[in-house]
Formats: sequence, C-alpha cells, structure tokens
Amino acid sequence: MDALPPFARRVEGGMELRVKVVPGASRDQIAGILGDRLKIRTATAPEAGRANKSVTALLADWLGIPSRRIELLSGQSNPEKTFLASGIDRVPQS
Repeated sequence: MDALPPFARRVEGGMELRVKVVPGASRDQIAGILGDRLKIRTATAPEAGRANKSVTALLADWLGIPSRRIELLSGQSNPEKTFLASGIDRVPQS
C-alpha cells in the first residue's frame, strides 16, 4: 500500500482525515499540510454549521466522492476536526 500523508489514517470502511479549518478566506481551497493536519480554507463563516458543510463539500470534491460519504467525527465547533471518508483507501497528493 502507498504511504499516507500525516493527516490521513486508514480505518475500517475508509479513511480518517484530520483537518485544520481556517474560516474567512477569500475562497474555499485545500491549502496544504500543516503539521499532522490538512489545512483547509473556507470563505463560509463558522455559523450554524455552515463552514462544516462547506468543508465537507470541498473534501468530497477533492476526493472525488459524494459528500454523503464524508462524516464529521469530531470538532463540530473547533477549527481542528476529524472527518471519515467512507469507501476510499488513498488520498490525492495535496
């Protein structure tokens, strides 16, 4: 199997992705690796879970899977979050 970046971990059924979300950006984008996390910038304000939905959609697009296969596991109101991406065994090079 391929080596994984520091933000990803294989788990039963998919991949666990640790991310650091930076709201208030000019646009949504994968910004690269920051320590052991994938840094994601979002233009959506962190109000009423809207930024989490934007990040979910961005991750799904980046991974090439439907957003329904991305689940927020932890960090609902924290910039450091963990997502589960179901049905994948690798991640793109960031």
